[in-house]
Amino acid sequence: MSKLTLDRILQSQGFGTRKWCRELISDGEVTIGGETVTDYRAGFGTAGLAFTLFGEEWLYREHVYIALNKPADFECSRKPSHHPGVLTILPEQFTWRDVQPVGRLDHDTTGLLLMSDDGAFIHAQSSPKRHIPKVYVATTDEPVTPALTGQLLDGVKLHDEPAPLAAQSCRMIDTHRLEIVLEQGKYHQVKRMLAAAGNHCSALRRSAIGALTLDALELEEGEWCYLDDAQLMLLAPT
Repeated sequence: MSKLTLDRILQSQGFGTRKWCRELISDGEVTIGGETVTDYRAGFGTAGLAFTLFGEEWLYREHVYIALNKPADFECSRKPSHHPGVLTILPEQFTWRDVQPVGRLDHDTTGLLLMSDDGAFIHAQSSPKRHIPKVYVATTDEPVTPALTGQLLDGVKLHDEPAPLAAQSCRMIDTHRLEIVLEQGKYHQVKRMLAAAGNHCSALRRSAIGALTLDALELEEGEWCYLDDAQLMLLAPT
């Protein structure tokens, strides 16, 4: 079990620079086990460590794994250009922790977005070699037909791709909505595939990654949660 001084613990959890964290501790803002700790050099084991800061309890986490139900009009970028970044939805300390989106959703696409400060996790989840299916619900301008779903299953040619791209599965939900499952993560892929098949995507929502579904997480738009080990296992390739 690792043991760290209290200032390093607060810094690692995204509460600011070591200097600022030392000031918080000296000012009596940190409580552990019901007792106020004012010595920043005090050492604590990090496994299962809970502490209270500004009256709110936090659990020490070496890394954070977050699921967000992304609303529309937020950019999946640390340096957004036209809309607020998704990090503005989360508490400020996640920015200090260098939390980043895992992949990207377009600014007008909603639904399940993973975020983490674990570089290995981000790389693994983003790698096309892992073949992790992602489930989308697309709303279309023109009616959904068997011919349309058939085209998406057979594969459509996009002008900058060497070979046709096909959906892993595709089914009609109602007259103007379909569910499409993709393993690739190409730029604007669902929208471009629908356009290539002669339709237009007017709204897009990601409902699942692997076996982790937004419905099971019970997150309203704009809400987020930590993912536990069992939920992270659902992100494994099928």
